[in-house]
Amino acid sequence: MNKILRNCGGVLMLLALLTTGFTAAARDGASSGANLTGVNHTQKEITSFTVNGYRGQVGGYTCCVMLQDKWVSGMKVNIEWKSASKNTHSFPGYADERKYKEWEKSVKDDYVFHSAVVDIPKYSKACDLVIHFLPCDQVKATAACSVYGRGDYPIKEPLNMPEPKTCQ
Repeated sequence: MNKILRNCGGVLMLLALLTTGFTAAARDGASSGANLTGVNHTQKEITSFTVNGYRGQVGGYTCCVMLQDKWVSGMKVNIEWKSASKNTHSFPGYADERKYKEWEKSVKDDYVFHSAVVDIPKYSKACDLVIHFLPCDQVKATAACSVYGRGDYPIKEPLNMPEPKTCQ
């Protein structure tokens, strides 16, 4: 019995040392999982998006995207998204296959694919990564420890912004 306890104690000691080593290593350039969400400021529908390959959703949180624990200059993310006009394609049901196929094609034809590489502004603590979709297919990212609409939140653009006549 004593032999078993000594072996278990040795294993626990080894685990403690390894964990301490990983914690120390994590202080230098480490990343952690952060919630990912999107905010749609446009009058289009954002049907899906990814950030560096991690899938997110507008209006809810997805776990997780890797975010560096400490901000460093030049941090960027690659955002890919699919948008569609908010045209209501009246769903015909499944009874008439021809009508269903026409409806499905009209929905798919409405999709537009986009991509952008954007900077992550400076943050003091890694929180959620929030992607803001703006008119003219522009996007902004923030890792601020606040929520959209609060006074201390860095992105102030309103929701439901119309598309300007010309984009730059």
